[in-house]
Amino acid sequence: MKLVIAIIKPFKLDEVREALSGVGVQGMTVTEVKGFGRQKGQTEIYRGAEYSTNMVPKIKIEVAAPDDLTNRVVEVIQQSANTGAIGDGKIFVLDLGQVVRIRTGETDDMAL
Repeated sequence: MKLVIAIIKPFKLDEVREALSGVGVQGMTVTEVKGFGRQKGQTEIYRGAEYSTNMVPKIKIEVAAPDDLTNRVVEVIQQSANTGAIGDGKIFVLDLGQVVRIRTGETDDMAL
């Protein structure tokens, strides 16, 4: 099992969520975050307004996926979150040692 973490532009969330649902992802965690990468200190366009900032609003998506679905999840996020502009984001893939569903006690792939 893998934990896929994606940092994307906020306006791409619905498109990414729909694309992930289309490949069988049944759940995800979404968090509003702020950060910077290579564009630090540069002008950004957010919701049609241009401004200069050091911290840019982003969305963090976390998806736990079985090993056989992980590559497809990464591809779908990359395709659906891509705008071709600076600041499109990053995708991180981490190993998951164990997953437990609290309600039923199911573990690992069954818990997803």
